[in-house]
Amino acid sequence: MTNFFQHEKALVESASIGKNTRVWAFVHILPGATIGADCNLCDQVFIENDVQIGDRVTIKSGVQLWDGITVEDDVFIGPNATFTNDPFPRSKQYPQAFTRTVLRRGASIGANATILPGITIGQYAMIGAGAVVTKDVPPYAIVTGNPARIKGYVTDKTTRQKTQFSNPNPLPEQDLGVGGAKLYTLPLVTDLRGDLSFAEYGQYLPFTPQRYFLVFNVPGKEVRGEHAHRLCQQFLVCVSGQCSVVVDDGKRRTEVLLNRPNLGVYLPPMVWGIQYNYSADAVLLALASHVYDAADYIRDYEQFLREVNP
Repeated sequence: MTNFFQHEKALVESASIGKNTRVWAFVHILPGATIGADCNLCDQVFIENDVQIGDRVTIKSGVQLWDGITVEDDVFIGPNATFTNDPFPRSKQYPQAFTRTVLRRGASIGANATILPGITIGQYAMIGAGAVVTKDVPPYAIVTGNPARIKGYVTDKTTRQKTQFSNPNPLPEQDLGVGGAKLYTLPLVTDLRGDLSFAEYGQYLPFTPQRYFLVFNVPGKEVRGEHAHRLCQQFLVCVSGQCSVVVDDGKRRTEVLLNRPNLGVYLPPMVWGIQYNYSADAVLLALASHVYDAADYIRDYEQFLREVNP
């Protein structure tokens, strides 16, 4: 007797199948694979030995998971998604160890997507149908195309942010509802000589800067930021062109479009920040409350979650 469902035409050689998992017709699971509880493996799925699958995973028809693949809890893999585990495959020539690919919890892989070896798909990321993923995908990112590029971010486990904060009310500051992050509308003075915008400490600028840096000449497909600070505060202004800023406190996230030089985003400590969708002429000014300290950075999102939600 088993505690999972196995269709009569499925071949299950593994003894490590979780409770209430359903294995449908023409599925083949090799002996070394580990499958969690409450999973659903649809027709014509093949799972090799060195494969680890968490709980509540759905794998649709026509998917093959090769040695070196880890699938965490609550992942969805669409029909005919293709995974690879050897960057230089040759017939009858095998590497000493296969490059490991990791799908973090809650990620979704669209139909016919191709995932190259050694890639990590971040938690709750969404891979579009037919995308060819050639490098790591950040948590909550939405990627499409060939090669796959970031097109947006989801703001919770299921939905994309529907409203970008780009044209706020005339209030000088607006709470974004994410870890104390705020959007500031800075003064704008216009006359025949041109335009001027400013901020002073205590008036629009919430800290005294100790450092500034500029980000520019960023190819539109690239992503910047992707870190948090333990102590340092930041204030971001796109002084030319435009870019999008994602702020994330580990529970909530939202997206801000900086498309005017009198808009500024305040990032407190322990808020994860991402900047992407740079226009060709974008120049991002960042003011920082502290001098550079490598130890103040948190660059791994899983580590950030552990520290912000102890």
